[in-house]
Amino acid sequence: MATEMPESMPRPPHISDATLRDAAHMAGVEFRPKDAAAIADLLVRTGVERVEVGMVSGPDSKDAGLVLATHEAVGPERSMTLVVVRDRRQVTRALDEAARLGVRNIMCSIPTSERHAALKLGSTSLAFLQVLARSAVAQAKDRGFHVTFSGEDGARTPTERLVPYVTAGFRAGADRFRLAETVACLSPWRMAELAARLAAIDHRASDHRGSDHRGNDHRAIDRPGNDHREIEVHSHNMLGMAVANSLAAARAGARWISTTVAGIGERGGNTPLAELLTALRVLYADTRFDLTHLTELSRLALRGSGLGDAFQPGPATRHAFAYELAGQLSHPEAYETVPAELLGNERTLRVRSRLTPTLVGWALAGSGIEVDVEAFTTWLGEQQERDGNPALDRDAIRTAAAAYSSV
Repeated sequence: MATEMPESMPRPPHISDATLRDAAHMAGVEFRPKDAAAIADLLVRTGVERVEVGMVSGPDSKDAGLVLATHEAVGPERSMTLVVVRDRRQVTRALDEAARLGVRNIMCSIPTSERHAALKLGSTSLAFLQVLARSAVAQAKDRGFHVTFSGEDGARTPTERLVPYVTAGFRAGADRFRLAETVACLSPWRMAELAARLAAIDHRASDHRGSDHRGNDHRAIDRPGNDHREIEVHSHNMLGMAVANSLAAARAGARWISTTVAGIGERGGNTPLAELLTALRVLYADTRFDLTHLTELSRLALRGSGLGDAFQPGPATRHAFAYELAGQLSHPEAYETVPAELLGNERTLRVRSRLTPTLVGWALAGSGIEVDVEAFTTWLGEQQERDGNPALDRDAIRTAAAAYSSV
């Protein structure tokens, strides 16, 4: 289902998903390797192009099990691992570990705001930041990795500091820049302005002269069609605008959007995958993704993360298509942006005290249970009030009707 006159998107964005990296490092969340394999498989089947898994800062990474399980499930070409960048020697050790694990796509995480740079790099110098970016990117490219580099806390980094940094990383041979809205602070219109500014950077004057172990030259000036490298946006949802900001960035020229399943993540969560893909379908008639896996993905991730089934917003949640009015159940097309089935979800009844004969009749239809619906509804309402009005679904109503009919 989509709007009759969908909005225009210059180029549909690619999707990467950081559930097995960002969400996996949310306080108290620890996915097991078998969770990682199942989540990665469903992500790829949905149409996600990069599964971001784990982070490495040196040897013996604690995330090695997640990385290897993801590689086994979807292959190293479809996955990406974050490499922490602090200094040249540390980067060398981290790249050694990434190579040992068979990683082919890395994301160099480098803090760019003065506040984060002071905390993590011990220096706020823009010159030092540029040297660090060039060194990390060049090392990684020389070793044959596909390289994304980030601007950690990039959303709070002034453009006069951020643009030279991004330019330095691209000219060292990086393939993609990720703008991290580490601390949610941007409106959609400000995000669009920033994404457009970054997408317009001229990267042609590469200063990286290395080649990888396969003999591939990484000089951007020699790469046809690579005058403008790719921009990715990674938002957090503390202000509830992660999807809006991601779409605004894509319309302004960002080629990639980073998400997590069910929006799981620190600081209000991340851009939720189900909401983003549903928005692309409804607003832009984007049919590239198989949405039927989204509900299973959300339930798997919430269970594996230990977060349980607490209420979550969005179309792939347990409550998304729950109704307590018979008209909503009988005429769902009047109430639904997209049908439940499109997302692999299902339409359910959930009611406490607002029982009506029509609603009960809907619940009993096709069950083969014969009762006086009016009398049974009155009886069930009395039972509900006595028991404190617990939630009822269709199966609970049918079970109660069977007991009532046997009395």
